[in-house]
Amino acid sequence: MAKPTDNPADPFKKALAEATKVMADDPELNVSYSVDPSGISGESMRLPQVSRRMTKQEVLLARGTADALALYHKYHDDGVHARYAPPGDMARDLYEAMETARCEAMGARDMPGTAGNIDAKIGHEAARRGYDQIREASEAPLAAAAGYLVRSLSTGRTLPAGAQNVMDLWRGFIEEQAGERLESLDDALSDQAAFARLARQMIADLGYGDQLGDDPDQLDDENENEDDEVVEDEDDPESTGSDDSDDDQADADPEQSQDEQQDTAEAQVSMDDMADEEMGEEAELPEGEAPLEPPAPAPVSDADPNYQVFLSDHDEEIAAEDLAEPAELERLRAYLDQQLEPLKGAVSRLANKLQRRLQAQQNRSWEFDREEGILDAGRLARVVANPTTPLSFKVEKDMEFRDTIVTLLLDNSGSMRGRPISIAAICADVLARTLERCNVKVEILGFTTRAWKGGQAREHWLNEGRPQQPGRLNDLRHIIYKNADAPWRRTRPNLGLMMKEGLLKENIDGEALEWAHRRMVARREQRKILMVISDGAPVDDSTLSVNPANYLEKHLRDVIAMVEKRQMVELLAIGIGHDVTRYYDRAVTITDVEQLAGAMTEQLAALFDSDPRARARVMGIRKAG
Repeated sequence: MAKPTDNPADPFKKALAEATKVMADDPELNVSYSVDPSGISGESMRLPQVSRRMTKQEVLLARGTADALALYHKYHDDGVHARYAPPGDMARDLYEAMETARCEAMGARDMPGTAGNIDAKIGHEAARRGYDQIREASEAPLAAAAGYLVRSLSTGRTLPAGAQNVMDLWRGFIEEQAGERLESLDDALSDQAAFARLARQMIADLGYGDQLGDDPDQLDDENENEDDEVVEDEDDPESTGSDDSDDDQADADPEQSQDEQQDTAEAQVSMDDMADEEMGEEAELPEGEAPLEPPAPAPVSDADPNYQVFLSDHDEEIAAEDLAEPAELERLRAYLDQQLEPLKGAVSRLANKLQRRLQAQQNRSWEFDREEGILDAGRLARVVANPTTPLSFKVEKDMEFRDTIVTLLLDNSGSMRGRPISIAAICADVLARTLERCNVKVEILGFTTRAWKGGQAREHWLNEGRPQQPGRLNDLRHIIYKNADAPWRRTRPNLGLMMKEGLLKENIDGEALEWAHRRMVARREQRKILMVISDGAPVDDSTLSVNPANYLEKHLRDVIAMVEKRQMVELLAIGIGHDVTRYYDRAVTITDVEQLAGAMTEQLAALFDSDPRARARVMGIRKAG
């Protein structure tokens, strides 16, 4: 039997594993090679598989990944990391990215040879994720940009093209919000705890302070103070209790009878019982001491802490199928289908345009001037002109699939009754079916109020004597027509509910937009698009009659500003019969249902265009980007 040929990559893999153990300062580290994602867990490290061919790209990726993971293992302390880690998703992503960058920057300082290897790894990951093709900050991950910026400032090295592109898109925003913190990077780099505190401060500066949770240092100070108080009580000779007194008394009078000692003990037990009963009741505080104030209630709105709601007990978030019987939903859906009949061809045209712009499908591109691959015929002219020029090859590369979710937030107010609500329902139907064909998850939400001119909230306000400036004075109704994870065929009848008589009442856009934004932020998809379909300004007579005239409009603007500042969600708008560009920067206006088959197809597709100039040309926006 012939002896099997040795794998030529084995000596390299063995040498790399040994070097990695030395760099990580851990001889017990178990290094393996796998097609699974690289990573480190305890004493086990997985590196990218290296094939028998040992291409240059494979070798560089394996070395860069090994160096990065070894440095993380050497300079990273899991206990310190967990102590300061924030609970919120976005805040944690920022925290993790900056800590990884810190470890790599420490390695670049102490072992300069690692910097080039890690650059190769960063460049490979950035190319795989399509970072070099991103043109807007809203499409680039903020956490990755923050990590790249920390590494760039700490090492002074230029990043690979894709990583540099992502960092540049966010750099202005990060430096504007957290520039003072960045100046302290060098001082905190070698101290993980100090760096973690700095990272938390930067996260707060970037607008995610609400995701940080409690400050661990502050909690430690409080616990220390409590411990000090206990120690002082124990050391204070004047604070001795009844037990010490009893012991002293027993020592002073050893001839005291057992009956007297028993009577004394019973009396003490009786006094303890009385004290326990008093503790259950409200005891009078000593003179000069004020009762502890209850903690201030959390603000109703993250966008505007001054926005008030008089009573929220009767607000509801409800599924569409709970507002009508199945038979009624089918009947209303049939009525909507009659109006959709002329638009069958629009769905296919819209799907083709959106499929190119949403990046929800896997896109492919080419890497040129490779040493192997497919012969690049476009560069053969160089060989003819100069026969000494080597042949050029190209390799097709896959870009990482970027998950996308789109939420459609529909205005279900009374002013939408008739033609506008039909257009909104048709928009939602066409878009949802189209996006689902593009493998994009879609959520459809609606917002209105439970009553005209105030509901039970207004009645409570009247019963309490009409206090001044009560805030929002109506009961909200937020409707879920389609959950993001539910297939369209199962929720198809629900949109017919918008045709139901009596459903459409008032509209409080700011709170609805904030509700939809919270739902989207909780999702795990990489790209999030929130599209509002409305006919104009928020209106609720009961609220506006007892508050400033711009009360609801100001809150809507504040919410829009918050969404755009955080940049976790891309915000778009469609105005039905009214221009909504005074609220939303990215918006189109539709006046008639027939536009769905023509101009609307182009406009809606342009909303997802990553090029602001192309979007401006189609949408008629004078200033963009």
